[in-house]
Amino acid sequence: MEAAGTGTRTAARRQERRLQAPATVEKQRDRRPRGRLARRRIEEDQEEAVFREVVSFTPDPLPVRYYEKDTTRPISFYLSSLEELLAWTPDAEDGFNVALGPPECRQPPLSSRRPRTLMCHDMMGGYLDDKFIQGSATQTPYSFYHWQYIDIFVYFSHHTVTIPPVGWTNAAHRHGVCVLGTFITEWKDGERLCEAFLAGDERSYRAVADQLVLIAQFFRFDGWLINIENSLSLAAVGNVPHFLRYLTSQLHQQVPGGLVLWYDSVVSSGQLKWQDELNEQNRVFFDSCDGFFTNYNWREEHLERMLGQAGERLADVYVGVDVFARGNVVGGRFDTNKSLELIRKHGFSAALFAPGWVYECLEKGDFFQNQDKFWSLLERYLPTHSICSLPFVTSFCLGMGTRRVCYGQEEAVGPWYHPSAQEIQPLFGEHRLEGNGQGWVKTHCCLEDAWNGGSSLLIRGLIPPEVGTVAVRLFSLQVPVPPKIFLSLVYKLEGPSAVGVALELTTGDAGSCHVGGISALSAETSSRRSLRPLRVPPTKLAKWVGRCGQQLSGGWVQRCYEVNLRGCLLQDLFVNFSRPPGSQKEENFICRLGELQVVDANSLLTPLPQVQAVMVSHVRWQPAASEREGSSAGLRLSCTLHWAYLLPRVRCFRIHCCRGSEGGSPGSGPSEPGRPRLLGLAFVNQYRIVDLAVAAAEPGRDGRVEFLVEPVPKEGFLVPRVEWGRAAMLYSMPRT
Repeated sequence: MEAAGTGTRTAARRQERRLQAPATVEKQRDRRPRGRLARRRIEEDQEEAVFREVVSFTPDPLPVRYYEKDTTRPISFYLSSLEELLAWTPDAEDGFNVALGPPECRQPPLSSRRPRTLMCHDMMGGYLDDKFIQGSATQTPYSFYHWQYIDIFVYFSHHTVTIPPVGWTNAAHRHGVCVLGTFITEWKDGERLCEAFLAGDERSYRAVADQLVLIAQFFRFDGWLINIENSLSLAAVGNVPHFLRYLTSQLHQQVPGGLVLWYDSVVSSGQLKWQDELNEQNRVFFDSCDGFFTNYNWREEHLERMLGQAGERLADVYVGVDVFARGNVVGGRFDTNKSLELIRKHGFSAALFAPGWVYECLEKGDFFQNQDKFWSLLERYLPTHSICSLPFVTSFCLGMGTRRVCYGQEEAVGPWYHPSAQEIQPLFGEHRLEGNGQGWVKTHCCLEDAWNGGSSLLIRGLIPPEVGTVAVRLFSLQVPVPPKIFLSLVYKLEGPSAVGVALELTTGDAGSCHVGGISALSAETSSRRSLRPLRVPPTKLAKWVGRCGQQLSGGWVQRCYEVNLRGCLLQDLFVNFSRPPGSQKEENFICRLGELQVVDANSLLTPLPQVQAVMVSHVRWQPAASEREGSSAGLRLSCTLHWAYLLPRVRCFRIHCCRGSEGGSPGSGPSEPGRPRLLGLAFVNQYRIVDLAVAAAEPGRDGRVEFLVEPVPKEGFLVPRVEWGRAAMLYSMPRT
């Protein structure tokens, strides 16, 4: 689906590069510093940077904090001491762990007085498979996808400074959920650490607060849970409110929407004495920050007492619920709803601690069923929030799968897990028709098939004889819509079903909202509209809707819609299932949804920026590991790609290699000559290539491997290959 007029833009960029191409200086390999760039020249006709390397098996070392030692895969990290915290400064290596952007706009905003839901993720010490920034080949990872039910995500571990792995931050922000790291001190070591920065003057605690703010700002997460679980001296505890106030005020200045929460542990006397409530002994900490996270062993009388303490800040009290049900708790595990019922009865926010219990303690093979069961039991106590920005695009990918698919074409087979690749998830559950309840629709995750990514949304349902249609609400939106929007739905029906599938939307501001180009469902439901598919898309939009109305590979079908609106608010997206014409019997159906898109028509006409300045650094060569990899795969290449691009315009980057004389994917043999092979996904302007199979260059000749950086726009269309970023590496064996 190439855009019209790309040739003119490409020619203009070629001329621009001729004007801007930098002069380069060749350096001897043994004189280049760590993080060196390979020798570079510009090939104007090919619009790519070319780097030259002489193969050497003595690479420059990479800092262990940022990379897995054996493979050099980028990893998320934590800080273990006060000294490490105070010494940290932003570094180029930190760039891998920076989130793509802030949380998406949402309604109601987090600042509203509505009770909130906090999820505190504590799993087996943290930094498990989620630490691999570019993903891993994990077969049965933990996955969270009920994002519409939660407002705040806390990544918890017992390291002093827990920086959330960027995959969690990207997934949460995509759903409008804010992310907090954890600052924790414990035991005797914690006492000494606290004395060091709290017992002195303000310079000490301000230095710590400034570092915490800098870390959150740099990595683009949203604040901190402060958890002091050790006794404090009178001098130290006296400075805690000052520390909290300073940290909170600085965070609010530097991180829009930032939060600082205090955990119920130390009291104002300095004793470590959990209260299980907000009271006079810990109120001073609550008054100094954005919220209070209670301990877990409360009863209803604790909640009743807190009503007076919290005053108008009921929503800022997060009543803790240990899902493992340790200690004397009201309810946990599959009885967690008993705790939620009491918390909501009194108008407080809830803090669910370790809902990964369903993964840690139950059968891994039943994880998705248990996860859905757990959250369905809480559904009535968990108000949802709405995304309120366009474009709104999702392939329902969970950020994991048993294979990788790109627009219906299988790209790779094998397990993968990449939390940053998780796309916007719908409202899950079972929906029954009013009345006798015979008609129903259920939504599930589906790893068995995918249109784009590793999974799709499976919808099962039944249309009873007495009704014509059933519908399921997938997303709650609050989007002021532009004059014209385009919508697209990719789906396929399983089996011989002739059930009709259509997209529906609801609009608000019905008094002033004018909708054209679609037909109303009925006079009684005038704010709910069924859409007419486009027969022939406008020429300028062919790059986005080039498959509309066509039968696609794998049995998928794409339907596209054009809607003209004026003064409207887009509220909900439904999928409607209707019985076949003439049918009077009960109709069962199974439908898979592969993609849903809602896009401002004007945004599709805005030129995309070009991937620029592709560079190669941190090169490492290794001999092939075994003979089974073939005689042509004599080397393994690891290196880092860097490029320049405006990140607010992109969903991700797809990184490919294309062989000249050789080049294959990590863990595989060489690729087919001239054909790009997907290496992985990037969510920042850099990517670490690890153990890429390449052929040993023949004596007197260069080997060649080309790297391609494909931007994936937020609107969800394919960018022509001529507009990708490119860099090639020429390499030769050392002279003997």
